[in-house]
Amino acid sequence: MGTDGYVSPLSERYASREMQYIFSQDMKFRTWRRLWIALAETEMELGLSQDGKPVITREQIDELKAHAEDINYEVARAREKEVRHDVMSHVYAYGQQCPKAAGIIHLGATSCYVGDNTDIIIMAKALGLVKKKLVNVLQKLSGFADKYKDQPTLAFTHFQPAQPTTVGKRATLWMQEFLIDLEDLDYVRSGLKLLGSKGTTGTQASFLELFNGDQETIDKIDPMIAEKMGFKECYPVSGQTYSRKVDTRVANVLAGIAASAHKMSNDIRLLQHLKEVEEPFEKNQIGSSAMAYKRNPMRSERIASLARYVMVDALNPAITSAIQWFERTLDDSANKRLSIPEGFLAVDGILDLCLNVVDGLVVYPKVIEKHMMSELPFMATENIMMDAVKMGGNRQELHEKIRELSMKAARNVKEEGKENNLLTLIAADPAFNMTLEDLQKTMEPCRYVGRAREQVESFLSKVAGPVLEANKDLLGIKTMINV
Repeated sequence: MGTDGYVSPLSERYASREMQYIFSQDMKFRTWRRLWIALAETEMELGLSQDGKPVITREQIDELKAHAEDINYEVARAREKEVRHDVMSHVYAYGQQCPKAAGIIHLGATSCYVGDNTDIIIMAKALGLVKKKLVNVLQKLSGFADKYKDQPTLAFTHFQPAQPTTVGKRATLWMQEFLIDLEDLDYVRSGLKLLGSKGTTGTQASFLELFNGDQETIDKIDPMIAEKMGFKECYPVSGQTYSRKVDTRVANVLAGIAASAHKMSNDIRLLQHLKEVEEPFEKNQIGSSAMAYKRNPMRSERIASLARYVMVDALNPAITSAIQWFERTLDDSANKRLSIPEGFLAVDGILDLCLNVVDGLVVYPKVIEKHMMSELPFMATENIMMDAVKMGGNRQELHEKIRELSMKAARNVKEEGKENNLLTLIAADPAFNMTLEDLQKTMEPCRYVGRAREQVESFLSKVAGPVLEANKDLLGIKTMINV
């Protein structure tokens, strides 16, 4: 397409070629042909016959397999213009290449046999790629958390300075959310089943006719198709389609990943405002068309932007699932064609961005220390009070004095724009019996980070480490972002 037609930014700017292929027409129609082969082969192996003669022969199966990949798209497109039916157009096109097998293609099936089974197969494959990238994000974050497990930094509640933590400990919070997403992904992916071949309303009436009412033989059809297509089983019951609740579960996994990425990207954007941590910024990158000095967190902003789209997109399958009438309506079709592929394409772009950002995060310890030291006197007041009590002070009286002096120091910072002088105020008060030098000895950030280092080490070794080890075959991918 030239420049005079709409092109989705998901394919043009954000999603990888690998994910785009999974949702391509070529992937879909090749899968249709694999399913037609699986169906015909199953029918042949189950002894489908008429008047004692086999209805399907090995020669026909071999012919179908010989043309499984070389799809004659021009024939299918021309036929669809005539009959206005995509499945029957491809049945016709396949038959043109396989004249001996033309009469047995799609035997006993409905359009949903290829359409719905293909949707499940594609979603399973796409979840595999999402998992691969998610595991690699976790590995990058694991390395970052370990590297900065000892780096004290201000922690925030309500985006107000609170007790210190470490840069590495904060990264484990991001990791934990992604690990929850990975658990959800594995659970949903492992539970995916094929529709199988159940006919117009899910009753397998066509196969009852084909196999002359042989219930035992008919019961073997779905398991055999599932095995041939690499699945453990088919959904035990269905209408014409598999339950659209399946799409809802998949979309919710994507929305969960998007939410986790959004949370991390927001934290990085705030940290970049504080100049404590920065996303990668390339040598010739332009931060602003007007302000040449700016280094905007553009990639983290893009993560947040795409993530909001995915979270809202998850509503589509949920609503579609809720409003399906009886055994089948077609108001799901156009929605599914948009919501499922685009949800995956967007998450693919999000994870590529996450990999890029986390791999190149820049930490500025001096700025972190400056911010820490400006707030640490307030945070050290409990320790100072305890030390003063040990030297004979009254805990309640000292608590009130510290409260008053803290308010005075805060006014000095906020109203006068001066440095935090709380330690000077405390040293000047005889009730504390401590010199400024004594007080300054308490200003060591590492004293106030609690068990942050130990928590990071435990989390990486006992929680994240085993997950990464179990998925080590997925590690080491290279990604690139387009803009």
